[in-house]
Amino acid sequence: MKILQVHNYYQQAGGEDQVVAAERNLLEEHGHRVAFWSRHNDDIGCMSRYRLALNTIWNQQAYRECRELIRQERPDVMHVHNTFPLFSPAIYYAARSEGVAVVQTLHNYRLLCLNAFLYRDGEVCEDCLGCFPWKGIQHACYRQSGAASLVCAALLGVHRSFKTWQRTVDAFITLTNFQCQKMVAGGLPADKIHVKQNFVASDPLSGLHDENFVFFCGRLSPEKGVRTLLNAWRNHPELPSLVLAGTGGLEGEIKAAAKSDARLQPKGRLTRNDVVALMKRAKLLIFPSECFETFGMSVIEAYATGLPVVASRLGAMAELVREGITGLLFNPGDVASLAQQVMWGVSHSEELAQMGLAARTEYLGKYTAAKNLEVLTGIYQTAIIRCQSRSVATQ
Repeated sequence: MKILQVHNYYQQAGGEDQVVAAERNLLEEHGHRVAFWSRHNDDIGCMSRYRLALNTIWNQQAYRECRELIRQERPDVMHVHNTFPLFSPAIYYAARSEGVAVVQTLHNYRLLCLNAFLYRDGEVCEDCLGCFPWKGIQHACYRQSGAASLVCAALLGVHRSFKTWQRTVDAFITLTNFQCQKMVAGGLPADKIHVKQNFVASDPLSGLHDENFVFFCGRLSPEKGVRTLLNAWRNHPELPSLVLAGTGGLEGEIKAAAKSDARLQPKGRLTRNDVVALMKRAKLLIFPSECFETFGMSVIEAYATGLPVVASRLGAMAELVREGITGLLFNPGDVASLAQQVMWGVSHSEELAQMGLAARTEYLGKYTAAKNLEVLTGIYQTAIIRCQSRSVATQ
């Protein structure tokens, strides 16, 4: 197949960008042709606020460029990862006008929530689920700006009224069943949603897990449960060493805590190879997120190395981690519950080894590149058939 892959990069690189690159490489390695069309939010600095607001809702230039690109490349399917804010949903209409199937991966909750996380003031928030996001405007949920939140709300309001996502997208991809349920509750058509998990591009093989520390890898921010993590180690001196990889707003707090507690070992931003090396040595991966994650790449990367996971019992994490089989679950935000599960894991070596074997089996059965390619190309075929059927119906 020929695929036109579309992605708007954020100013701060993240897991979404890695998934886009991994899927492109996977498709090309197996003989598919991929044309890549991207924009970067660094370009925002060259635009007036008025122009940015208009382009976020409808970018006429992107519409024209998309039609021209489709005529040049003649793709079978346009796979969109992110349109916000520089492409806008206008490109869906461009693809429809050219008779090309559209697949949209939902990497976050942008179509339901102004900040895309279903999270506000330190708690899960579903106030705007399935309705116009008045409360999102009221609370300035996007970048803590009333004006920016109003633009995001206008984007959602305009395209919901036009039924853009129902009419112009042939297939949506969610990363878990939990996310799928939320998207349906928010108004997306259930018959167009396909669940396709992310994958680990190359098999790192199992590790020895022979060192007495547990590992956290992720953004150092409140919604990721980092303060709960710090409080657990502060209140429970019996816990083992904790190695933390990542950067974020709470990096200063972690470094300050590490000065008085030698068990805390902040490593900052690490390469993927360094992260995998630590996973191969650790006893457990800790995934304490307190928001509705759409997925958890570090969970399946841990599984690939045979590392069990301790995760909060919330949303996608409770789906990815099978309690007592591939890891353990604790109550989100509950310091005592987290400490109890970590201590149980590190003090039950035989059971933990069995969980590690099950985690590795889980990776081989669900999260390999080969499995992902099979699912992804199947979704493309379904979208193409749906697009062709729509074209015949309108003739």
